[in-house]
Amino acid sequence: MGEKLRIAGWISIGVVAGALTTVSLQTVARGSISPLPLEELQQLAAVFDMVKTDYVEPVDEKKLITDAISGMVASLDPHSQYFDKKSYKEFREGTSGQFVGVGIEITQEDGLIKIVSPIEGSPAYRAGLKTNDLITKIDDTAVKGLALNDAVKRMRGEPNTKVLLTVFRKDENRTFPVTIVREQIRTQSVRGKVIEPGYAWIRLSQFQERTVDDFVKKVDEIYKQEPNLKGLVLDLRNDPGGLLDAAVAVSSAFLPENVTVVSTNGQLAESKFTFKASPEFYQRRSGPDPLKKLPAALKNVPLVVLVNEGSASASEIVAGALQDHKRATVMGSQTFGKGSVQTVRPLGPDTGLKLTTARYYTPSGRSIQAKGIVPEVMVDDTEEGSPFAALRMREADLEKHLNSGQGEEKPDPEREKARDEARKRLEEEAKKPVADRKLPELGSDKDFPLVQALNQLKGRPVVVSKTQTERKEEKTSN
Repeated sequence: MGEKLRIAGWISIGVVAGALTTVSLQTVARGSISPLPLEELQQLAAVFDMVKTDYVEPVDEKKLITDAISGMVASLDPHSQYFDKKSYKEFREGTSGQFVGVGIEITQEDGLIKIVSPIEGSPAYRAGLKTNDLITKIDDTAVKGLALNDAVKRMRGEPNTKVLLTVFRKDENRTFPVTIVREQIRTQSVRGKVIEPGYAWIRLSQFQERTVDDFVKKVDEIYKQEPNLKGLVLDLRNDPGGLLDAAVAVSSAFLPENVTVVSTNGQLAESKFTFKASPEFYQRRSGPDPLKKLPAALKNVPLVVLVNEGSASASEIVAGALQDHKRATVMGSQTFGKGSVQTVRPLGPDTGLKLTTARYYTPSGRSIQAKGIVPEVMVDDTEEGSPFAALRMREADLEKHLNSGQGEEKPDPEREKARDEARKRLEEEAKKPVADRKLPELGSDKDFPLVQALNQLKGRPVVVSKTQTERKEEKTSN
């Protein structure tokens, strides 16, 4: 009997996907400004003056203004955002794949912070921290009940500063302190290996500035180990997206030169654009085309793309392009449906605005916004099925989500019923021991969707989902 699907990671993936977005980093010169609504601006000024003079205690004027800007932008859609100094720095770290910290990938387990894996060569790796270690305290702060984001912030900081972690190692039944000196960390967004003779697996966990270079390096390693590759699985499950040019580059690695990868359309002339499988559309700096180093055989190797509800944004661009050009078979679950492009515009040296400026469309003209990519072959998370799929957040579940712009939105009356049933199953699942709720590791021999992808590549029978159906776009709640 296959390993049973468990709780935390599979349910939360959509929430993460909604937070990370496909972005186009640029500044657009505005040729003209439309007439301002003077009456409304006068009301805004009057409210500001009343709050400043009449509120029960003194207020910070600058904070009032930045909060007003934040509220205005947040009212548009879930992905537009005003960046203050702190959030702008965090955003840039997220897209660069570099940050200052201890160097661990983490999740939560029973209210504690669980180490998924230390990043190779990081301070945590050198300190001997291991997969499945539990962090119980960060400096003098108990982790129990602390939000995951708060724990991350406490472990990050300035270079060469110290943080004291209290660690519980379950297999040794001991607790011990570890003092770690923070340093610049480079996250690894590309993993891969030869799974068996003739077949390989490459996983992209996010599209960052170094993803393309790391992808090329990993493909080269695989072909050196297995020159006669018969099939490749490109794993985009739980990949929340990232940089648009990185998605175009990865798509271009498998597609014929100069075919359409993705197009965008919005109000601005600059938003009406078609990205093609050519270096001018994905190179971030001058120099040789990074894809030139790839083996020519990659253009024709049989390909399966694995996706799920956590595959969003840039992941959907890649899956949609390879699907439309019939270059790959897409397998798994319907994707998140985050089909909008955000442009980041600096407002000063350390603040900025992330604004939704366009929808993106697959080569055949499909809008993915609030719909997602529907796989040719629907595959469950485990042999037992996908019992908690109804609880996963998707773009269409987000308040104020942008609609697709293509056709009518249809509410799904069965959706809430399915959620209620999944919640009941989840309550029963939570009563089981933690060891029984362990998720299968992606890329392992217990990874059910990966096994089915390999069967597809080999021409063997695939265990197709008997319960998954295409989820239609639902009515937005503006």
